[in-house]
Amino acid sequence: MKYIGMNGALTDAAAAVIHVSDHGFLYGMGLFETFRTYNGQPFLLDRHLRRMSEGCRMLDIPFEADEKGLAELISSLMEANELEDAYIRYTVSAGEEAFGLPAGGYSRPNHVLFARALPALSPNPAQRSKALYLLRTRRSTPESGVRLKSLHYMNNIMAKRELAEYEGAVPLPAEGLMLTADGFLCEGIVSNVFLVKDEVLYTPELSTGALGGITREFVLELVRSSGIHALEGLYTWNDLIEADEVFLTGSVQEISPVTRLVEPHGEVRQIGNGKYGPITSLLLKAYHQKAGVNV
Repeated sequence: MKYIGMNGALTDAAAAVIHVSDHGFLYGMGLFETFRTYNGQPFLLDRHLRRMSEGCRMLDIPFEADEKGLAELISSLMEANELEDAYIRYTVSAGEEAFGLPAGGYSRPNHVLFARALPALSPNPAQRSKALYLLRTRRSTPESGVRLKSLHYMNNIMAKRELAEYEGAVPLPAEGLMLTADGFLCEGIVSNVFLVKDEVLYTPELSTGALGGITREFVLELVRSSGIHALEGLYTWNDLIEADEVFLTGSVQEISPVTRLVEPHGEVRQIGNGKYGPITSLLLKAYHQKAGVNV
């Protein structure tokens, strides 16, 4: 990554810095969005900017969504970094302010844009299968009434470190699942989780503290437009064990089937017949169609 977008301009990566008094650094006051491009165009950018705008309003960080301007900067950044498509991270931090906890709002936010190469993803669901590991690390409650995609990421990092202790029990890419303090399904370290039982789709409700993921929202829309019944509620690890299908969603990973569940003591359970299911396949095809991907 040779160049970074910094406050609307391309900047040499080595020269892209923020002041140590930025409240994003000092107190975690900031938000970020991650998404990807298809055929050079950011996918669902309007939704990501809407969520950013809503979050900044809650944190009292000034923000005006400029979808066209951001898309143009992303295009320039990708070209400068010699990328045809990219994984994008857009961060808005509170900006430099006086040391100490502020009672009021912010006025000078920093905008930082990263673009890097995408991980290789096969259009074939069978080659996307993952193992989902049940973690002992519980999901922290949100700092506010709803989960923001904020710079407070210690909980996720601790979960990732725990996952690293278990990886390898199953020869598949791994994701970790965090439960709520009450033992209900919440979300993966970097994903939302869905399960299918008897042709009905279920996903944890946002009261669990799960992030209202953009891909989660989009997949629910695809599900309902396909005539599949979808429910949001409180579910348990046992519900996953008994599911016909399980899959994960995220803006970069899209839709990834889970074919193995792994418990902390090492027991491995197979989902369905150990292969991706028909609803997972249907949704991935519909997702790619909406994204303009030829598969």
